[in-house]
Amino acid sequence: MTDRGVTIVTGGASGIGLATARALLADGWKIMIADLTHAGLEAARAELEPLRANATKYVLMDVANEASVIAGLDGCEDGFGPVRGLVNSAGIARDVPFFDTSVELFRKVLDINLIGTFTVAREAGKLMRAHGGGAIVNIASISGQRGNLGRSAYGASKGGVITLTQVMACELAPENIRVNAIAPGPVETPLVRAMQRKPTEPPGFRRSRSAATRRPTKLPAPPCSCWTTARRASLPGMSSMSMAASPRPDICLPISLKTQHFGTSV
Repeated sequence: MTDRGVTIVTGGASGIGLATARALLADGWKIMIADLTHAGLEAARAELEPLRANATKYVLMDVANEASVIAGLDGCEDGFGPVRGLVNSAGIARDVPFFDTSVELFRKVLDINLIGTFTVAREAGKLMRAHGGGAIVNIASISGQRGNLGRSAYGASKGGVITLTQVMACELAPENIRVNAIAPGPVETPLVRAMQRKPTEPPGFRRSRSAATRRPTKLPAPPCSCWTTARRASLPGMSSMSMAASPRPDICLPISLKTQHFGTSV
């Protein structure tokens, strides 16, 4: 199997991050899992290491803490390989009515979801720049595109991720670093299960199970992917304006981590 380089996956011990790590391992990437707890990292190790030998690395990291991010990435390539990809999947969500949302909670969600995405991308981007380029995928959310009950902090953070992605794409394109965002709808993950208020889910509502099962969303490499930057990929069905829409757990996203030259941003 061809070694494509190293992809860092934050929040890679569970949910979308873990499913992404599985898919990238199968596609020939080495993976560095960054997560907040030793227990989470050990659980990820037990699941991922049998898939490919000597292809995973595990780093304790608090994305909301700049010093932790810098320390976690310091020397991360030594004896492992060049960093050419990043999936910013670390995040938290809270389902709290607007008037009950404290400033403390609002700041915490922004610190992790938005500032954490920025900090990791900045530091990982420096590594990619040294190797001639790479690709960054930021996990946003449908909640960053439209309003939803109880999502004042979460929606604001993910809306910020979408705009940050567009700015990064403009600034990093000359460095041959492609930047995109994915805006999933509800996916059956531990985070979503913890925050969803089931009594408010309308009849016919279903969540995608792609990140909770062994059928993860894949990141293929179609011919156009190397020319794409500053795109927000919403998953059909999962991200439909109709919350009763059927999900498409088999959807393939038109984004890859394959390093190529840039064309004109569209």
